This record gives sequence, structure tokens and C-alpha cells, in this order.
Amino acid sequence: MSGRGVFLSIGFAIRKLVFAAAIAGIVLRTAEAFPYEGSPVTNGGTISGVVKFDGIPPKPARLAIGKDKEVCGAHPIFDESLVVGSGGAIRNAVVTIADIAKGEPMKPQSAVGFDQKGCEYRPHVIAFPAGSTVKVLNSDGILHSVHTESTINPVVDMAQPGFKKSLSVTIAKPEAVRVTCDAHNWMEGWWYVTANPYYAVTDASGHFSIANIPPGTYTLQVWQEKLGTMTHKVTVAAGKSITADFTMKLKKG
Repeated sequence: MSGRGVFLSIGFAIRKLVFAAAIAGIVLRTAEAFPYEGSPVTNGGTISGVVKFDGIPPKPARLAIGKDKEVCGAHPIFDESLVVGSGGAIRNAVVTIADIAKGEPMKPQSAVGFDQKGCEYRPHVIAFPAGSTVKVLNSDGILHSVHTESTINPVVDMAQPGFKKSLSVTIAKPEAVRVTCDAHNWMEGWWYVTANPYYAVTDASGHFSIANIPPGTYTLQVWQEKLGTMTHKVTVAAGKSITADFTMKLKKG
């Protein structure tokens, strides 16, 4: 790679790190501003919707595989930082209620699955409540190295040899955590750690649904790793369902 190429590569990596830190700060500030209290909910409402892309989405870039090609090169690997499907549907966006103060009790999960398969993270994005434990699997049977970019929680930097089929990591505080592999520099995923139990990850159709919400007016927020965040004010009535859609676009510059 030329000196200019190295410089551009480093600059791109720094921009991604700065963006990740900014997103993490948004998640933490929201959690600090709205401390959460768990309480039984009766006759709660539901928010459903679709997250879509505005415009012509960029074509997914095929990633260069530099090592372990017998495993990592068994099939093409594409950049998943923005996955847009039919009708502009955005996959892997995380929708949360940012400012809810009271509702269903928090239920940290004991084994949130996050696999390394074909030298990709599966799922690419996971969301879970603060205090949960991620069970990182190694289905490839080769050396991986789990490395998180975190500004709030302790950084994770753990080798996972092929014989170590799983390892566990507990994340205590709300934050959007970028996950990379020091052994395979194209690998990237996200752990979105929430401050309350009201969250959803959009599916291939861009759809999400959040249920059992106490009546009230809230800030509904969507996060997408490349597009940033967007919010809507929504009002939930007892026992009712409402629709709240988002349309996101690339930031200029």
C-alpha cells in the first residue's frame, strides 16, 4: 500500500473511532438523564414501525480477505455497516425509548449469543440490557481476538483460539460498543447496551416492535452505526398500538 493509502486508511479508522465514541456518549448521557425504575406494567401499549433509507443506498462493498482464506474466504464477505433491503428497509438499526423512567423491570440476560462464523460476526448487531453477559462463540475453529472500542465500559481485548469455543463478557453500563477482531481486520460488529428493557433491532424488512409500554409521552430513538441517531416524540395510550416510522439518510460530508 502506498504512503497515501496508509494515511487514508488510518484517517478512516480514526473517523470511525471518533464516531463510535460520540454515539457511546449519547447513549450514556441519555441513561444518566433518565434513571430507570422497574415496576409491573398493566395494560401497556405497543409501538411498531419501519426504519427506511432515504435515497439510493450505496452498494455494499466486498471486503478483502487477507488471511485464513480456507475459512474466511469460503464465501464473499461484504461490508454490513449499512444493510438496505427491498423498499429501502434498513436492517440492524436499534430502536429504543430514550427517556422512559419507569416500566417493566430490567432483566439482564445471562447468555446473549454473538458468534464468529465464516470470519463474520453473527448477528452483526445485538442489543441487550446493561448488566447482561455476552456469550462469544467461535464456530470457525481458528484464532480470533475479541477487541471492543468502549469509552464507558472497560475495554475487552481477549484472544479466542480455535479450541476455545466460547467466552463470556459482562457489560455493566449503557453504551454502543464497537467490536473488532485483531486477527482479522475486516471483522466488525456492535453491542448496543440499553438503559431500559424497551428496545428492538430491526429485521430484514426494517420492522421493529416494542411492547408492554406504560401510557405516556416518550422520545423514541433509532440508532444506526453509519447513519447516526434520529428521534420522534410518541404518545402511548393504555392497551393501544401506535405506528412510528423513521426515514434516515447519509450525512453530508
